[in-house]
Amino acid sequence: MHALSRQQLVVLALLTVTWGVNWPVMKLGVSNYPPLTFRALSMWIGLPVLALGLVVLKVPFRIPRTAWRELLWLAATNMFVWHVCIILAVRTLSSGRAAILGYTMPIFSAVLGALFYASPLSRRAWTGVSAAALGVLLLLWHELTNLAGRPFGVLLALVAAACWALGTQELRRTRMEAPALAISFWMTALTAVIMGGLAWAFEAPQWTLPNATATWTILFNAVLIFGFAHAAWTYLARGLPPVASTLSVMMIPVLGVFSGAVWLGEAVHWQDWVAVGLMVVAIASVLWPVRRPAP
Repeated sequence: MHALSRQQLVVLALLTVTWGVNWPVMKLGVSNYPPLTFRALSMWIGLPVLALGLVVLKVPFRIPRTAWRELLWLAATNMFVWHVCIILAVRTLSSGRAAILGYTMPIFSAVLGALFYASPLSRRAWTGVSAAALGVLLLLWHELTNLAGRPFGVLLALVAAACWALGTQELRRTRMEAPALAISFWMTALTAVIMGGLAWAFEAPQWTLPNATATWTILFNAVLIFGFAHAAWTYLARGLPPVASTLSVMMIPVLGVFSGAVWLGEAVHWQDWVAVGLMVVAIASVLWPVRRPAP
């Protein structure tokens, strides 16, 4: 399939930990602050952090004028829908289960690739997708009854996952002549404008100064999620085939479940442990080097 370079492996490990523990962090944040405003503030504070990274690394900000229409499409599929839908879903679901539903994305991505992008999967890749799907079902085992009573949150999370899957396919195939960090910066900037407008339209009467919990969760998201994680994902998604980049992050919902159990007291069952093994199989199926026959 695809062997990761050492740099990609380090970025993937940091991304997995950061995004994994952020699910209970987001749950704490939106439990103490309006969700759209929480997300908008995180983006606007994180944007200068990301800009500083570009300056330090001497990455140009410029996007060719002819590429802005494509950039808008990438921002819509990778960020606009995802951030609006998933932050509202986290408000109604447990953090771990919102993470699981959000990370049905690799399954959507594999299906979209096979149906619409002429990317038939190998037997090994289908093994990984099947293992990931079974792992998701096991992680949801004890939540199906509760989720049935929260159809709006479930629907939002699944729409977010499907749209992100489409965005991942598009990001891998972009011919835009711009660095991944510059693309990530402008996608974040565009999304911050959209999120700020939605927050003003729907949550302005609820605006207050954030309390201590809301403040540190907003800063966590600003620095680590929008200052680092989204740029790291853009780098991986552009450099790896879609099935490899998507299945390679399947430990994130597992971390979401277990960190939610530690921080928020959400229950962990034997099915969660089995799911860990299945996620490892999913990751190995796309990242374990293929043995080549000797010439």
